[in-house]
Amino acid sequence: MTPTPIGLAGLGTIARKQHLPALAATPALRLVAIADPAGGLDGLPAYPGIDALLAAEPGIAALTLCTPPQGRFEQAAAAIRAGRHVMLEKPPGTSVSEVETLAALARARGVTLFATWHSRAAAAVEEARRRLAHAPIRAVEIIWKEDVRRWHPGQDWIWQPGGLGVFDPGINALSVVTQILPERLHPLAAVLEVPANRQTPIAARIRMRTASGVPVEADFDWRQTGPQTWQIRVLCDGPEIVLSDGGATLSVGGQTQIAAGDAEYPRLYARFAELIAAGASEVDLAPLQLVADIFLLGERRLVEAFDG
Repeated sequence: MTPTPIGLAGLGTIARKQHLPALAATPALRLVAIADPAGGLDGLPAYPGIDALLAAEPGIAALTLCTPPQGRFEQAAAAIRAGRHVMLEKPPGTSVSEVETLAALARARGVTLFATWHSRAAAAVEEARRRLAHAPIRAVEIIWKEDVRRWHPGQDWIWQPGGLGVFDPGINALSVVTQILPERLHPLAAVLEVPANRQTPIAARIRMRTASGVPVEADFDWRQTGPQTWQIRVLCDGPEIVLSDGGATLSVGGQTQIAAGDAEYPRLYARFAELIAAGASEVDLAPLQLVADIFLLGERRLVEAFDG
């Protein structure tokens, strides 16, 4: 099979660490061009933006957008209107409505739109979902704490409206919990801690519940130092089920069942290739909808300025 030629927009940290190696490991796709105002990669044509790439590279069939969510709607819409398949980094946009608009546009143009949630592709997530499908769940606890200075050094867009703040990592937790729980859930209340010099939260404590009333609590913080904490703990009538390491490790009743390395992005690109071949799209907005609801319901509390 001839690989599908694909372009990549946004050559930042996540693109270099995750997307480039994953594309190189996906035989069904072949990276042929870069769009980034700061430059590109040796051996590949590079363009300052999406419009220039689309105009110069009519043979490119698909695009991955690794750009910040602010402004991504216009980029994705331009690619879809040009008949290209589009894969979106998380979060897929700055609002639910703009991504719904993109999904409708993709349907109308007959191209694939893939709104990715990389943490759902972690090694133990599917097994956790299988085990919880019929389990009597009593409570869920999410602890998702990391150091923004390690993962987003000097990236001001995350602190601006639409950048999500601590929900940039926190939405990963929400993407996993909405995948593994058999019921939908909705927020009840939240406290959002916003630094005095920022527009988006640096920490959040959230109360949610499922449709049948199971309590789900989350604690997000972007000030963690030392080891990072990405854990979802599910209390059941039977053995406790714990996903840790962002979904790479699963323990049941205190016994490790799965402990695997990072292969999320190769799985995402394999799925993108499958969707293109099938003429299908995949746009699940449940995690982004939860974030929107939390912002709507949340109590904002100012905390000391943060300059990290």
